[in-house]
Amino acid sequence: MTTRCTVVLDGQLLSGRADQPLIDFLKERGVDLPHVCYHPSLGALETCDACWVEVDGELKRGCTLKSTEGLSLSLGSQRARAAREEGMDRLLAKHELYCTVCENNNGDCTLHNTMVDMQIPIQRYEFQRKPHEKDTSSPFYTYDPDQCILCGRCVEACQNVEVNETLSIDFSSENPRVLWDGGEQINDSSCVHCGHCVTVCPCNALMENSMDGKAGPFTAMPWSLKRPMIEIIKKLETTTGAVPVSGLSEIDMHMRQPEIKRTKTVCTYCGVGCSFEMWTRDRHILKVQPVAEAPANGISTCIKGKFAWDFVNSEQRLTMPLIRDNGRFREASWDEALDLVARRLLEVREAHGPDSLGFIGSSKGTNEQAYLVQKIARRIIGTNNVDNSSRYCQNPATKGLFRTVGYGGDAGTIEDIEQAEVVVIVGSNTAENHPVIAARIKAAQKLRGQKLIVIDPRKHEMAERADLFLRPNSGTDLIWASALSRYMFDHDLADREFLARWVNGVEEYRQSLAPFTLEFAEAETGIARQDLAEAAETIGRAQSVCLLWAMGITQHSRGSDASTALSNLLLVTGNYGKPGTGGYPMRGHNNVQGASDFGCLRDRYPGYEHVEDEEARKRWAEGWGISPEELSAEAGYGNFLMVQAADEGEIKAMYIVGEETAFSDSNTHNVLSGFEKLEFMVVQDVFLSRTAEYADVVLPACPSVEQEGTYVNTERRIQRSYQVLEPLGDSRPDWRILTDLAARMGHDWGYTHPSEIMAECARIAPMFAGVSYARLEGWKSQLWPVAADGTDSPLLYTDGFANEDGKANLHPLEWQPPEEAPDDEYDLLLDNGRLREQFQGTNQTGRSEGIRQQLPHGFVEVSPELAAERGIEEGTWVRITSRRDSIEFPAVITDRVRGKTLFMPIHFGKTGVNLLTGEHNDPDVQTPAYKETAVKLEVLDKRGAPPLPAHNYRYGRPTPKQGVEVEVKWMRGDYTPPPAQQSNPRKM
Repeated sequence: MTTRCTVVLDGQLLSGRADQPLIDFLKERGVDLPHVCYHPSLGALETCDACWVEVDGELKRGCTLKSTEGLSLSLGSQRARAAREEGMDRLLAKHELYCTVCENNNGDCTLHNTMVDMQIPIQRYEFQRKPHEKDTSSPFYTYDPDQCILCGRCVEACQNVEVNETLSIDFSSENPRVLWDGGEQINDSSCVHCGHCVTVCPCNALMENSMDGKAGPFTAMPWSLKRPMIEIIKKLETTTGAVPVSGLSEIDMHMRQPEIKRTKTVCTYCGVGCSFEMWTRDRHILKVQPVAEAPANGISTCIKGKFAWDFVNSEQRLTMPLIRDNGRFREASWDEALDLVARRLLEVREAHGPDSLGFIGSSKGTNEQAYLVQKIARRIIGTNNVDNSSRYCQNPATKGLFRTVGYGGDAGTIEDIEQAEVVVIVGSNTAENHPVIAARIKAAQKLRGQKLIVIDPRKHEMAERADLFLRPNSGTDLIWASALSRYMFDHDLADREFLARWVNGVEEYRQSLAPFTLEFAEAETGIARQDLAEAAETIGRAQSVCLLWAMGITQHSRGSDASTALSNLLLVTGNYGKPGTGGYPMRGHNNVQGASDFGCLRDRYPGYEHVEDEEARKRWAEGWGISPEELSAEAGYGNFLMVQAADEGEIKAMYIVGEETAFSDSNTHNVLSGFEKLEFMVVQDVFLSRTAEYADVVLPACPSVEQEGTYVNTERRIQRSYQVLEPLGDSRPDWRILTDLAARMGHDWGYTHPSEIMAECARIAPMFAGVSYARLEGWKSQLWPVAADGTDSPLLYTDGFANEDGKANLHPLEWQPPEEAPDDEYDLLLDNGRLREQFQGTNQTGRSEGIRQQLPHGFVEVSPELAAERGIEEGTWVRITSRRDSIEFPAVITDRVRGKTLFMPIHFGKTGVNLLTGEHNDPDVQTPAYKETAVKLEVLDKRGAPPLPAHNYRYGRPTPKQGVEVEVKWMRGDYTPPPAQQSNPRKM
């Protein structure tokens, strides 16, 4: 229940929420307390001295106060006004005002807006240039010390929101400035280019390079013209005062507004599901601007979400349909292309039967696209051969959750992860693959004492930050997880009350744990017994535990079993159904959760109803206006099996939407062989991908910013994304292409907007009954399952589990070793995964020059001990050979890997790492065991520059601070609190 209070402001009674920051409390009641350094997502920094109020005769910074019953304050007293004006004067002394020719004069400049609102009569302290050069080293943003007001917002964001801990301000120096790693150039520091600092900057000191010269009518002028104009205006200002000059800037600001379009969109990189405004002027993307209202990320972004959008306007975009004639592609009209696709798909069905066709929906496309792909497969063709890329990564986690708790998604939200007493990260390089979630965990650990346990063969950033880091032998996770479960029972740490009330099969499961002693676990996993016991004690005694895992668990031959073991452990300790608890499989692609949720699965309709369930099949048939007999009752092939079936001649035609199957599927040779044997292949994509090169018809789709739709993030959060730009050339939204194709196949569904597709799915699928575009308007979101009245489910299992009897099931397991392991010839193990800067096969990120500068090409991580043994130096080229093929890359020597384990990013090379991987897979879900690849290494007589550029963030030296450290400023002998005038305001 929200507590209310009444605040007395200059004799006026204001009622509202108690314990709310005073600035926000007053704003909601139409009262603007001037401020610059305060930001709702950052809190009180106390650096700007512009928000003074008088309380009981004493001046206090308004940003430090909260609404409380009986609080009586004055904004209008002479002392408070004088103090605020002095604070603003000091800020202006550090900032060269040239708003009318400034890119940041767009309505969001906090400094400009506050100055205008306060009607500052003149810039009292003369601006003088600072002895610092502008830092233009970053390809993404620029820091201008002459514009910097030393508010510290950027420092707070870096230190305590992103927790990259790169930025600081040395207030004790003669001429303070914002520092990167204590004084390095931006691009030579530990900066990961997340863009937090730029987002929160209240002026133009930090600004996106994409804004430079593009934001307004006068901003494109060269500095040879701008500088004289600025000097003239500055001289004029001393005679007329600041008000007329700021009036000109106000006119300029309002002139710009119609030209700048601000559109809410959802990021289509990883599964965090960040949403933000995208600012555009014509087709130019000015910037990505996060907002506090964004439900998953708030003001946070990563390098890709903030800066990697160059691909949208790439000259390599597909803008016309392509048809292969005599081995070469030619451009074609949409009518010709769609007529050909419709005719050939139906011909293949008639000649070879419905199950001779396979459909792969996009895990990067919208939910509406996924729904239509499976509807075409099931309703028109009559096959359940439909899938998405979750087969390559997430299906084992989903299987483990289905076995135990019932729903195939995260148990709660990012907020639950933040508030957990203990977070356990297993097989997930969270800081690079899900940076915004990692930032929340880092902040919870740093600021609120959250305990972090990381269990991973590779020592990535989260492992370095962990309170306890366990480094198991690859593929042995089921053993230690089961050993910890046994420890809970043996040491009275199991939540017996929870188990008795909510869980089936407790005794049977406990008996199955007999082999999993700590001694056995130590021998097989390589983790010391005392470390296992410490992990067990920490987890078992915690009041709330969240367990996160990703492809380090799922991409093994027993990934489903390992995922099940993790969920078992959570059940044993009672860590489901209450805030701050649960299992969280970190989804990789932006809509890999949604593509599965909305039916792109071989055995499930939208909402995870099984195709073999007669009642479900009847409901879907009725919803689509057909008889149940027209829908196949047999599970189809997933994409992994489809490709194999194509190679064996069983699958004759494939339709692939937005997936780089030629790059992502394991054992590249067999994949390409299967594609070459197809009678007909269609690829629908934004670029002529590696997969599209094998197609007979290529249909040009739009990226997310050129179409409307919805996405589901890793939390199960459904969000609406709006169209930012018009489709480039003659490209079209996915939903429209699929709708038009269905019509040509005799099924005119008549969709005119993706909202109609969502409405149809919600009408049929109980899980989405209350989902609608109206309920997703703006920044609103819904987390499935959603009841018909719109009530959603941020935290699952609060009143039972998603099984028939409402209880969870402990699932007994047996340990089975990896299907592929090193031997005398192939004596090394190749690990692989993603990096922070790049995305999948680089079809998107590879079009960004700035991204390429950060990480231009691939490499192989080699441990220091293996490097010493084999004579490998940084930049030495090596040949990595598996039982299938070889690839060559330069070496990076790092303790991120140890012993005889190598690591290779998946992003690079035309064929990528999957030239080496095999077709051994998880028998429960057919996810390839990418992480089980035995290799041998040959040192080549070839040396090159270190593959990681010297400016890569890994080489930086962060400078952890508790925040802005404004106390250092206050302790300076020349600092005096307002309203007293300052002798040297430019220096602090």
